[in-house]
Amino acid sequence: MIPLALDWSDIFSFQDYGELVVLLSNSIIAGAVLGLVGGLIGVFVMQRDLAFAVHGISELSFAGAAAALLFGGSVVAGSIGGALVAAIVIGLLGTRARERNSLVGVLMPFGLGLGILFLSLYDGRSANRFTLLTGQIVAVSSPDLGWLIGIGVVVLAGLLLMWRPLRFDSLDPVSAAARGVPTRAVGLLFMVLLGLIVAVAVHIIGALLVMALLVTPAAAAMRVSAGPVAVPLLAALFGFVAAVGGILLALAGTLPVSPYITTISFLIYLGCWATQRVRGRVRRTA
Repeated sequence: MIPLALDWSDIFSFQDYGELVVLLSNSIIAGAVLGLVGGLIGVFVMQRDLAFAVHGISELSFAGAAAALLFGGSVVAGSIGGALVAAIVIGLLGTRARERNSLVGVLMPFGLGLGILFLSLYDGRSANRFTLLTGQIVAVSSPDLGWLIGIGVVVLAGLLLMWRPLRFDSLDPVSAAARGVPTRAVGLLFMVLLGLIVAVAVHIIGALLVMALLVTPAAAAMRVSAGPVAVPLLAALFGFVAAVGGILLALAGTLPVSPYITTISFLIYLGCWATQRVRGRVRRTA
Protein backbone atom coordinates (compact mmCIF):
# COMPACT_ATOMS: atom_id res chain seq x y z
CA MET A 1 0.00 0.00 0.00
CA ILE A 2 1.36 3.40 -0.96
CA PRO A 3 1.09 5.88 1.95
CA LEU A 4 -0.83 9.01 1.18
CA ALA A 5 0.87 12.18 2.36
CA LEU A 6 -0.72 15.60 2.25
CA ASP A 7 1.78 18.12 1.00
CA TRP A 8 1.65 21.73 2.15
CA SER A 9 1.53 22.82 -1.49
CA ASP A 10 -1.76 20.96 -1.86
CA ILE A 11 -3.33 23.46 0.54
CA PHE A 12 -1.38 26.67 -0.03
CA SER A 13 0.75 27.91 -2.90
CA PHE A 14 2.28 31.37 -2.74
CA GLN A 15 3.63 31.28 -6.28
CA ASP A 16 2.81 34.56 -8.06
CA TYR A 17 1.09 35.69 -4.86
CA GLY A 18 1.92 39.36 -5.36
CA GLU A 19 0.32 39.37 -8.79
CA LEU A 20 -2.79 37.74 -7.40
CA VAL A 21 -3.11 40.37 -4.68
CA VAL A 22 -2.96 43.14 -7.27
CA LEU A 23 -5.33 41.32 -9.62
CA LEU A 24 -7.95 40.75 -6.92
CA SER A 25 -7.55 44.05 -5.10
CA ASN A 26 -11.26 44.76 -5.67
CA SER A 27 -12.20 41.76 -3.55
CA ILE A 28 -9.76 42.75 -0.79
CA ILE A 29 -11.19 46.28 -0.64
CA ALA A 30 -14.76 44.95 -0.63
CA GLY A 31 -13.88 42.51 2.14
CA ALA A 32 -12.32 45.28 4.21
CA VAL A 33 -15.44 47.44 3.90
CA LEU A 34 -17.67 44.49 4.72
CA GLY A 35 -15.58 43.49 7.75
CA LEU A 36 -15.52 46.98 9.24
CA VAL A 37 -19.18 47.87 8.68
CA GLY A 38 -20.38 44.33 9.41
CA GLY A 39 -18.55 44.33 12.73
CA LEU A 40 -20.13 47.64 13.74
CA ILE A 41 -23.68 46.72 12.78
CA GLY A 42 -23.18 43.33 14.38
CA VAL A 43 -23.05 44.97 17.81
CA PHE A 44 -26.65 46.10 17.41
CA VAL A 45 -27.60 42.76 15.87
CA MET A 46 -26.49 41.11 19.11
CA GLN A 47 -28.10 43.72 21.34
CA ARG A 48 -31.42 43.49 19.48
CA ASP A 49 -31.37 39.66 19.32
CA LEU A 50 -31.40 39.63 15.50
CA ALA A 51 -28.81 36.93 14.79
CA PHE A 52 -31.51 34.59 13.47
CA ALA A 53 -32.96 37.41 11.35
CA VAL A 54 -29.59 37.91 9.65
CA HIS A 55 -29.77 34.37 8.30
CA GLY A 56 -33.35 34.87 7.14
CA ILE A 57 -32.45 38.05 5.27
CA SER A 58 -29.52 36.30 3.63
CA GLU A 59 -31.81 33.58 2.25
CA LEU A 60 -34.07 36.13 0.56
CA SER A 61 -30.99 37.98 -0.68
CA PHE A 62 -29.82 34.68 -2.18
CA ALA A 63 -33.19 34.28 -3.90
CA GLY A 64 -32.95 37.78 -5.36
CA ALA A 65 -29.41 37.18 -6.60
CA ALA A 66 -30.43 33.83 -8.14
CA ALA A 67 -33.36 35.50 -9.90
CA ALA A 68 -31.04 38.16 -11.31
CA LEU A 69 -28.64 35.46 -12.48
CA LEU A 70 -31.48 33.59 -14.21
CA PHE A 71 -32.95 36.62 -15.96
CA GLY A 72 -29.64 38.23 -16.88
CA GLY A 73 -29.78 41.15 -14.45
CA SER A 74 -27.29 42.53 -11.96
CA VAL A 75 -26.56 40.00 -9.23
CA VAL A 76 -25.71 42.81 -6.80
CA ALA A 77 -29.02 44.58 -7.49
CA GLY A 78 -30.91 41.30 -7.16
CA SER A 79 -29.32 40.47 -3.82
CA ILE A 80 -30.02 43.99 -2.54
CA GLY A 81 -33.66 43.77 -3.62
CA GLY A 82 -34.21 40.41 -1.94
CA ALA A 83 -32.48 41.51 1.25
CA LEU A 84 -34.49 44.74 1.49
CA VAL A 85 -37.79 42.93 1.00
CA ALA A 86 -36.94 40.51 3.81
CA ALA A 87 -35.61 43.24 6.11
CA ILE A 88 -38.68 45.45 5.69
CA VAL A 89 -41.09 42.55 6.20
CA ILE A 90 -39.29 41.47 9.37
CA GLY A 91 -39.07 45.07 10.57
CA LEU A 92 -42.79 45.72 10.04
CA LEU A 93 -44.26 42.42 11.20
CA GLY A 94 -41.71 41.06 13.65
CA THR A 95 -41.96 43.64 16.40
CA ARG A 96 -41.53 41.13 19.22
CA ALA A 97 -38.86 38.45 19.46
CA ARG A 98 -41.26 35.51 19.36
CA GLU A 99 -43.15 36.90 16.34
CA ARG A 100 -39.87 37.77 14.61
CA ASN A 101 -38.36 34.32 15.07
CA SER A 102 -41.52 32.68 13.73
CA LEU A 103 -41.54 35.00 10.73
CA VAL A 104 -37.87 34.36 10.00
CA GLY A 105 -38.50 30.63 10.28
CA VAL A 106 -41.13 31.01 7.55
CA LEU A 107 -39.03 33.25 5.31
CA MET A 108 -35.85 31.16 5.43
CA PRO A 109 -37.10 28.00 3.71
CA PHE A 110 -39.18 30.08 1.28
CA GLY A 111 -36.17 32.14 0.22
CA LEU A 112 -33.86 29.15 0.03
CA GLY A 113 -36.40 27.13 -1.98
CA LEU A 114 -37.03 30.03 -4.34
CA GLY A 115 -33.31 30.53 -4.87
CA ILE A 116 -32.76 26.83 -5.57
CA LEU A 117 -35.64 26.93 -8.09
CA PHE A 118 -34.07 29.85 -9.94
CA LEU A 119 -30.65 28.18 -9.94
CA SER A 120 -32.10 24.91 -11.25
CA LEU A 121 -33.55 26.82 -14.21
CA TYR A 122 -30.26 28.63 -14.88
CA ASP A 123 -28.32 27.19 -17.84
CA GLY A 124 -25.10 29.15 -17.37
CA ARG A 125 -21.88 28.20 -15.62
CA SER A 126 -22.40 25.87 -12.68
CA ALA A 127 -19.72 27.78 -10.74
CA ASN A 128 -22.01 30.82 -10.65
CA ARG A 129 -24.62 28.80 -8.78
CA PHE A 130 -22.17 27.58 -6.16
CA THR A 131 -20.69 31.00 -5.46
CA LEU A 132 -24.04 32.50 -4.43
CA LEU A 133 -24.06 30.10 -1.49
CA THR A 134 -20.37 30.05 -0.54
CA GLY A 135 -18.92 33.31 -1.90
CA GLN A 136 -16.31 34.01 -4.54
CA ILE A 137 -13.19 36.16 -4.30
CA VAL A 138 -13.02 36.80 -8.04
CA ALA A 139 -16.65 37.92 -8.39
CA VAL A 140 -16.14 41.60 -7.55
CA SER A 141 -15.78 43.67 -10.73
CA SER A 142 -15.00 47.38 -10.69
CA PRO A 143 -18.68 48.41 -11.14
CA ASP A 144 -19.68 45.97 -8.39
CA LEU A 145 -16.96 47.38 -6.13
CA GLY A 146 -18.42 50.86 -6.56
CA TRP A 147 -21.83 49.56 -5.52
CA LEU A 148 -20.43 47.68 -2.54
CA ILE A 149 -18.38 50.63 -1.27
CA GLY A 150 -21.34 52.95 -1.75
CA ILE A 151 -23.60 50.63 0.22
CA GLY A 152 -21.00 50.34 2.96
CA VAL A 153 -20.73 54.14 3.22
CA VAL A 154 -24.52 54.52 3.34
CA VAL A 155 -24.83 51.91 6.09
CA LEU A 156 -21.97 53.43 8.09
CA ALA A 157 -23.40 56.95 7.76
CA GLY A 158 -26.83 55.70 8.80
CA LEU A 159 -25.41 53.98 11.87
CA LEU A 160 -23.47 57.07 12.94
CA LEU A 161 -26.47 59.37 12.48
CA MET A 162 -28.80 57.20 14.57
CA TRP A 163 -26.19 55.77 16.94
CA ARG A 164 -27.50 57.18 20.22
CA PRO A 165 -31.25 56.53 19.73
CA LEU A 166 -30.45 53.12 18.22
CA ARG A 167 -28.25 52.17 21.16
CA PHE A 168 -30.86 53.40 23.65
CA ASP A 169 -33.60 51.46 21.88
CA SER A 170 -31.42 48.34 21.62
CA LEU A 171 -30.54 48.26 25.32
CA ASP A 172 -33.84 49.44 26.85
CA PRO A 173 -36.68 49.78 24.33
CA VAL A 174 -39.34 50.47 26.99
CA SER A 175 -37.44 53.41 28.48
CA ALA A 176 -36.53 54.65 25.01
CA ALA A 177 -40.20 54.75 23.99
CA ALA A 178 -41.09 56.52 27.25
CA ARG A 179 -38.42 59.16 26.55
CA GLY A 180 -39.90 59.89 23.12
CA VAL A 181 -37.57 57.85 20.90
CA PRO A 182 -39.47 56.75 17.76
CA THR A 183 -38.63 53.12 18.39
CA ARG A 184 -40.64 51.69 15.49
CA ALA A 185 -39.05 54.02 12.96
CA VAL A 186 -35.59 53.43 14.43
CA GLY A 187 -36.10 49.67 14.28
CA LEU A 188 -37.33 49.75 10.68
CA LEU A 189 -34.47 51.97 9.53
CA PHE A 190 -31.99 49.68 11.22
CA MET A 191 -33.50 46.67 9.43
CA VAL A 192 -33.05 48.47 6.10
CA LEU A 193 -29.38 49.12 6.91
CA LEU A 194 -29.00 45.50 7.98
CA GLY A 195 -30.57 44.32 4.73
CA LEU A 196 -28.12 46.40 2.70
CA ILE A 197 -25.02 45.08 4.45
CA VAL A 198 -26.33 41.49 4.32
CA ALA A 199 -26.63 41.86 0.54
CA VAL A 200 -22.98 42.89 0.41
CA ALA A 201 -22.02 39.95 2.62
CA VAL A 202 -23.89 37.49 0.38
CA HIS A 203 -21.91 38.77 -2.61
CA ILE A 204 -18.58 38.21 -0.81
CA ILE A 205 -18.97 35.28 1.58
CA GLY A 206 -22.16 33.64 0.31
CA ALA A 207 -25.68 33.32 1.65
CA LEU A 208 -25.02 30.42 4.01
CA LEU A 209 -22.23 31.98 6.06
CA VAL A 210 -23.03 35.68 6.46
CA MET A 211 -23.22 35.38 10.25
CA ALA A 212 -19.45 34.81 10.33
CA LEU A 213 -19.01 38.55 9.66
CA LEU A 214 -22.26 40.04 10.96
CA VAL A 215 -22.57 38.15 14.24
CA THR A 216 -19.35 36.41 15.31
CA PRO A 217 -17.04 39.48 15.50
CA ALA A 218 -19.52 41.37 17.67
CA ALA A 219 -20.14 38.31 19.84
CA ALA A 220 -16.38 37.96 20.32
CA ALA A 221 -15.99 41.64 21.22
CA MET A 222 -18.72 41.36 23.84
CA ARG A 223 -16.81 38.50 25.46
CA VAL A 224 -13.84 40.70 26.32
CA SER A 225 -15.37 44.15 26.79
CA ALA A 226 -18.58 45.91 27.76
CA GLY A 227 -17.58 49.51 27.01
CA PRO A 228 -19.80 51.53 24.63
CA VAL A 229 -16.75 52.50 22.56
CA ALA A 230 -14.50 49.47 23.00
CA VAL A 231 -17.08 46.90 21.84
CA PRO A 232 -17.83 48.53 18.45
CA LEU A 233 -14.14 49.19 17.81
CA LEU A 234 -13.16 45.61 18.65
CA ALA A 235 -16.03 44.21 16.59
CA ALA A 236 -14.98 46.27 13.58
CA LEU A 237 -11.36 45.18 14.04
CA PHE A 238 -12.31 41.50 14.34
CA GLY A 239 -14.53 41.72 11.27
CA PHE A 240 -11.76 43.40 9.27
CA VAL A 241 -9.18 40.79 10.28
CA ALA A 242 -11.53 37.90 9.46
CA ALA A 243 -12.61 39.26 6.07
CA VAL A 244 -9.28 40.54 4.77
CA GLY A 245 -7.28 37.73 6.35
CA GLY A 246 -9.62 35.13 4.88
CA ILE A 247 -9.39 36.63 1.40
CA LEU A 248 -5.59 36.86 1.56
CA LEU A 249 -5.37 33.21 2.61
CA ALA A 250 -7.85 32.18 -0.09
CA LEU A 251 -5.64 33.77 -2.75
CA ALA A 252 -2.97 31.20 -1.92
CA GLY A 253 -5.35 28.35 -1.15
CA THR A 254 -7.36 25.85 -3.13
CA LEU A 255 -10.64 26.28 -1.26
CA PRO A 256 -13.44 28.88 -1.59
CA VAL A 257 -13.03 32.04 0.42
CA SER A 258 -15.75 31.25 2.96
CA PRO A 259 -13.93 28.50 4.93
CA TYR A 260 -10.97 30.80 5.53
CA ILE A 261 -13.13 33.71 6.70
CA THR A 262 -15.31 31.57 8.94
CA THR A 263 -12.31 29.81 10.47
CA ILE A 264 -10.52 33.06 11.31
CA SER A 265 -13.75 34.50 12.72
CA PHE A 266 -14.30 31.41 14.87
CA LEU A 267 -10.70 31.42 16.14
CA ILE A 268 -11.08 35.07 17.15
CA TYR A 269 -14.25 34.19 19.05
CA LEU A 270 -12.54 31.22 20.67
CA GLY A 271 -9.64 33.41 21.78
CA CYS A 272 -12.00 35.98 23.27
CA TRP A 273 -13.96 33.25 25.05
CA ALA A 274 -10.74 31.86 26.52
CA THR A 275 -9.68 35.37 27.58
CA GLN A 276 -13.01 35.88 29.35
CA ARG A 277 -12.64 32.58 31.20
CA VAL A 278 -9.09 33.39 32.32
CA ARG A 279 -10.16 36.84 33.52
CA GLY A 280 -13.01 35.29 35.49
CA ARG A 281 -10.68 32.83 37.22
CA VAL A 282 -8.21 35.57 38.07
CA ARG A 283 -10.95 37.72 39.58
CA ARG A 284 -12.34 34.86 41.63
CA THR A 285 -8.85 34.03 42.88
CA ALA A 286 -8.18 37.65 43.79
